[in-house]
Amino acid sequence: MLEEEFKFIKPGEVRTRFAPSPTGFLHIGSARTALFNYLFAKKNQGSFILRIEDTDRERSKTEFEEDILENLKWLGIEWNEGPIAYAQNQKLAPYRTEGSGAGSKIPEGKPSASYGAGKNQKYIGDYGPYRQSERGEIYKKYLEKLLKEGKAYYCFCSEEELEAQRQYQMSIGEAPRYSGKCANLTKEEIKKCLAEEKKFVIRFKVEAKKIEFEDLIRGKIEFDTGLMGDFVIAKQESGGLPRTKISGDSNFSSSNKKNLVRGRFTPLYNFGVVVDDFEMQISHVIRGEEHISNTPKQILIQEALGFPQLKYAHLPLILAPDRSKLSKRHGAVSAAQYRKLGYLPEALVNFIVFLGWNPGEEREIYSMASLIKEFSLERVQKGGAIFNIQRLDFLNGFYVRQKSIERLTELCLPYLIESGLIEEKNDPEPLKLPLEEKRQFKIKESGEEISFETLKNIVSLYQERLKKLSEISELTDFFFKEKLEYNRGLLKWREMTDREIKQSLDKSFKILHKIKEGEFTKGNLEKILMPEAEKFGQEISKKRGLPAEALAKAGDRGYLLWPLRVALTGKEASAGPFEIAEILGREKTLKRIREAKRTIKEQ
Repeated sequence: MLEEEFKFIKPGEVRTRFAPSPTGFLHIGSARTALFNYLFAKKNQGSFILRIEDTDRERSKTEFEEDILENLKWLGIEWNEGPIAYAQNQKLAPYRTEGSGAGSKIPEGKPSASYGAGKNQKYIGDYGPYRQSERGEIYKKYLEKLLKEGKAYYCFCSEEELEAQRQYQMSIGEAPRYSGKCANLTKEEIKKCLAEEKKFVIRFKVEAKKIEFEDLIRGKIEFDTGLMGDFVIAKQESGGLPRTKISGDSNFSSSNKKNLVRGRFTPLYNFGVVVDDFEMQISHVIRGEEHISNTPKQILIQEALGFPQLKYAHLPLILAPDRSKLSKRHGAVSAAQYRKLGYLPEALVNFIVFLGWNPGEEREIYSMASLIKEFSLERVQKGGAIFNIQRLDFLNGFYVRQKSIERLTELCLPYLIESGLIEEKNDPEPLKLPLEEKRQFKIKESGEEISFETLKNIVSLYQERLKKLSEISELTDFFFKEKLEYNRGLLKWREMTDREIKQSLDKSFKILHKIKEGEFTKGNLEKILMPEAEKFGQEISKKRGLPAEALAKAGDRGYLLWPLRVALTGKEASAGPFEIAEILGREKTLKRIREAKRTIKEQ
């Protein structure tokens, strides 16, 4: 019961955490873990904490931490406590959407007292610092306790000795584990090893017994701790041997007798998370199933330190369609990659929540608010969740269609700019959304001005078929090119000959040439061209000697409209010719028909 187990927090309070290591970009699986923790906390009126586990100094990088923070905010996963990100990754900035990035609201909470507030504030929350690299004194206190009580010890075994132990155990059919050689060293032996500056680690002394815990997703899980051996909980940091004090050693002054750990050291994962979870008053640990084997080690450390056991829930693996573990070989794996491809945050959230969770109904579309209302760990599956990119495309297409055309155009602008189709006329700075009315654009190739209104008209033609924002450049590039490349085969409708293609383009040109610029609208073009297209189709059919019955049904408009549409776009698939011609205008439309006719002559 929460009231009994978590007396150090408010009765019934739920506190979850997401604790990524900044050794890479935010993985889609990590984003799911963060989302499930966020939803569970919010569903239970609790707090969601972000903690950065950056003790791996060689692999941890600021750019990865910035990516994690930036993309969590982009997804709408806001933390109540944790680091505050001031620096923004400018490469991602153009893809920022509502409620994300610079200017987005900082979660409510109190700044960590030791770090102040305002401009120099590093964290928000009462239990910071929220980066493991800044919590050394906290870990030291608990290492001291374990060493003093004989629940941990120094191990001076070399890598060669440990490897020899492993090889011997395997040769006699035993599972490799530490032999316990250094567990009973005397103080004199330890002092001698330290004097010789032998490299060491600190190991946790494992009591052989059965460990049970109730997983909120998988039910009862049991481990035999006698099979794991004494495991390492801290090691020396590279760059110098830490000075160490052995309890009772008279060579140290009495004022330092209580210091069993001195100098620089690195807490390892299982020890660090136990201390952090206790200090930050975490109630529930929701993480991937790869951490199941770590749980008994963490429970042992909790027991040794007198901490309450937490509630655990282990999420299923995310699998590729071939049921192997999702990896880079299957395509994009980070939130930033999907963001740059043009997936919307609401679509990605809606997609990843179904990677392991099932609401128990047919409904597929959920807002964040509805997810908070409906989410429960009881409906999380045990088996692996299949990553289906087609479903993500479907969801993203749905959310694209829900956008206002103004907002969708704003979101498409970065892709049109980065692909070199358009550029800002006066503002060389990175895009800042939402769009300001005074911003102006021009076509990069020609230098011709193009209004936001025209860009809206272009984007609106493809809103229904757009699966992701990055597709907009390839779909619409013909609007921004001075000269198109034509494939004669594409100009051909059905079994048309080159002569018939030329006749078709000639007819379109003559009809359109008579229409004034002010009357060059979709409605007017359609009104004039549709009957002409039907008539032209009948003429083609008649020349081919179709019987009277077939002629009555003839009038295939494609004989006129297909070559016209391809002449305007150079593409096999596009929006309709009337909408395209209206946006291109009379002059460009006629010019492209002439160029397409020239292609037929040349070939």
